[in-house]
Amino acid sequence: MKLEQNEKPLLFSETCIPDIFFSEHLSEIPGEYLKIYLYIIFLSKYGKDIKLNDLSKKLNIPLKSINEGLKFLEEHSLILKKTSGYILIDLQEQTLHNLYTPNLTESKEKVQQTAKNKSRAKAIEHINNMYFQGIMGPSWYNDIDIWFRKYDFDEQVMIALFDYCYKRSALHRNYIQKVAEAWASNKIKTWNDLDIYYQQQESLNKIKKSIAKKLGKYNGLTQYEEAYIENWILNFGYQMNIIEIALKRTTLKQNSTFEYINTIITDWHERNLKTPEEVQAFLEQQKKQQKSAKQLKSKVSKANYEQRKYENLDFLYSNKLNDNN
Repeated sequence: MKLEQNEKPLLFSETCIPDIFFSEHLSEIPGEYLKIYLYIIFLSKYGKDIKLNDLSKKLNIPLKSINEGLKFLEEHSLILKKTSGYILIDLQEQTLHNLYTPNLTESKEKVQQTAKNKSRAKAIEHINNMYFQGIMGPSWYNDIDIWFRKYDFDEQVMIALFDYCYKRSALHRNYIQKVAEAWASNKIKTWNDLDIYYQQQESLNKIKKSIAKKLGKYNGLTQYEEAYIENWILNFGYQMNIIEIALKRTTLKQNSTFEYINTIITDWHERNLKTPEEVQAFLEQQKKQQKSAKQLKSKVSKANYEQRKYENLDFLYSNKLNDNN
């Protein structure tokens, strides 16, 4: 790529990075990719060609990671690929463009509505002070406003969303977006909705741990096994008092699997069995039916045996008559 010649000697020169980079992009860039980006900024002041092999050796990063890093930086609009190489994107200009363009399409009614929403503005300011030390990047304001409108969260839920991600050291857009979508899919809009969801998740995790312990899965459950349990609880409405009945029945079968347990519980759900008492009554009835069927089979087998015995004797008797003749 073509780079401008720096007028100062290396000893006295500086490499400037706009503050918008730290507030908007730093948290999203993996370590090795960050090294690549910073070194590209440094080299952009000098009029020299940059070879990927040289970049790999200089930074002590595998060539494969160099290529992957450049692709990542391009996808996140930090650099732009040209036929002759790459150029750095002006982050300040880009942020200004992203902030200004959406406002042109907003209706006057929406702008007025946003301006009047003082409680929402207070929530955003709280997020800024609490999780960004008062220097939240400008585009975050636009993102938060979009999430408010898209998911219809109230102010407490929005603050809780940032608090949840902050405590998990994942305060970047992609993660926040995924959590927001998960909450929205569980019909969370108010603080009361979120509180019920937390209680439900806590109960769900306890049941998962209990099931794993009872089945001897000390290394934990797989993602698919957890999905089975969530279906039993969230969709079927079953609690541990019913699930445990199914777990006990695994002792009747060698090498039982989650699929086998799921077949049992799904059958109960399809039969509209809702309580442990109804399940136990069904199992008792099933046991009696199996016993009756076994007895009937035994009688039929005995009758068939007697019939065959009679037919065999009759055959022998017929032979004796023939012999006498």
